[in-house]
Amino acid sequence: MAKQAQDPITFAVIKNALDTIVDDMAYAVMRTARSPIVRDVLDYSVTISDRRGRILSQAKTVALHLGAVPDAIDVVIARFGETVAPGDVIILNDPYEGGMHLPDIFMFKPIFVAGRLQGFSVVIAHHCDVGGRVPGSNASDSTEIFQEGLRIPPMKLYDKGVLNETLVAIIRKNVRLPDLVIGDLEAQYATCNIGERELGRLVEHYGEAELDGYFDALIDYGEQLTRKAISSWPDGDYGFTDYIDGDGFSSEAIPIICKITVAGDHLYVDFTGSSLQVKGAINSTLSFTKSSTYLSIRCALDADVPNNAGVYRCITVTAPEGSVLNPMMPAAVAARALTGYRVVDTVLGALSKIVPAKVMAAGEGGNTVLAFGGYDKLTREPFVLVDMINGAWGGRATKDGIEGVTNPSQNLSNLPIETLEARYPLIMEAYGFREDSGGAGEHRGGLGLVRQYRLLAEEAVLQIRADRHDHPPYGLFGGKPGAPSRNILDPDGSMKILPSKITRTIGRDFVVRHEQAGGGGYGDPLKRSLERIRVDLANEKFTPAFVEAHYGVVFVPGSLTIDETATHARRAQARASQ
Repeated sequence: MAKQAQDPITFAVIKNALDTIVDDMAYAVMRTARSPIVRDVLDYSVTISDRRGRILSQAKTVALHLGAVPDAIDVVIARFGETVAPGDVIILNDPYEGGMHLPDIFMFKPIFVAGRLQGFSVVIAHHCDVGGRVPGSNASDSTEIFQEGLRIPPMKLYDKGVLNETLVAIIRKNVRLPDLVIGDLEAQYATCNIGERELGRLVEHYGEAELDGYFDALIDYGEQLTRKAISSWPDGDYGFTDYIDGDGFSSEAIPIICKITVAGDHLYVDFTGSSLQVKGAINSTLSFTKSSTYLSIRCALDADVPNNAGVYRCITVTAPEGSVLNPMMPAAVAARALTGYRVVDTVLGALSKIVPAKVMAAGEGGNTVLAFGGYDKLTREPFVLVDMINGAWGGRATKDGIEGVTNPSQNLSNLPIETLEARYPLIMEAYGFREDSGGAGEHRGGLGLVRQYRLLAEEAVLQIRADRHDHPPYGLFGGKPGAPSRNILDPDGSMKILPSKITRTIGRDFVVRHEQAGGGGYGDPLKRSLERIRVDLANEKFTPAFVEAHYGVVFVPGSLTIDETATHARRAQARASQ
């Protein structure tokens, strides 16, 4: 039977309605969540799928989460199948059964209209703590999944509308901040209800059969636009390799090796040759590796391509079992986001050889996580701060990198100092741009950030998950790397340099400083306009010494005025010697 022709106006209305639903859901999480990591840092995601688990629309939330949803829905459908009923709500966080890492709790609410399953409302939130050996449950130096916190297999939080009090009690007993964790679960639940209500209204308005046809058409549309873009790319194999500094136990570089094969209108992305799974907790589940890959390729597509299951049909992702990108039990995975960021950088590096104008140089390497956890000396009330520092983009084909913003894979926000100091026993002594950190280029990289904390509690466990110290963000097409990152303990005293990844105890008045890597540059630095250099100097983003060394600038003796004639001569000489 031939498919019924779709009315283009109705198609557009339904597409925009789905986009509005998920955006409303995203705002609901932000307005109802209890913990700063969800409410202020915005570490959560929402999406909505049809009854078969196909993604229909995604909110503009953490992109790294969303490509993992199809695998998680497949697990839920396989586990519960036809037994789901109106009022059911299913949660999970087990990385080896649909999840990514333990702090990210997935919530699915099957959507029923007139007793028939129509789709799933989905919310993922990064919870402030799910137990385990280190406050925040995010340490990079755990060695097996059993150390990382409470593992939740696919289970019904609500069964036909009745709350599973046993599961709630287990969660409460195993986390350090039960009120915040349960509060955030309640925010997820309230948000799932919005998706259920609004998709139900669409079904009631258009009817199940007609809406199913439009859902098929919308997913097909996403596939068609993606295949059209890929088919315009030159066929062939394109490789790129990037590195993680180490896993916290060994300083040996961890390679991430990517090969993209363009074959007509399909992409094959293979990570063969990447590191074997490692001892530390930076292993990435295959679902998360796939998610990181999907979003990287989506960045190279046009903005009008809908973010739905149709895009995924055009991309095949493979990674060897037992590798850092597809680990086997009981590998630790709490800090897997760091590896996901490096997957993004590696895939974008390969894409720079296919569509150079659509790809930027490497950014700061993904957010840095600094976590402080402890107990009030008098009340014994626990505190857990998981601070995610978002920083710098790399230079682009026509624009500089920008700074003080989220990595493109995240859509997160930096926690305001006022919120941090009001809720936690910490003072933020410094917060600003890191001078001279952006990689030189015709279009320079963005500057990394600096955040410096002083502990006011008697004692706390400090956990740092950082990278890009030994392998700074790469530049493209002659652009220079960004400055490497640096972690410092007591910068006004002993100036002890800490490794990229560490867990240790600190005491009152200990000072911790993180200097984030800067973005890489794009294009030959000797082509950068003198006017842009003057603006950077005026804004104190770069020092005169830096622009002299990297941009071939000559200053009038005794001043900061650029000698244009001498600069042009010096640049010409430098080009001739290249």
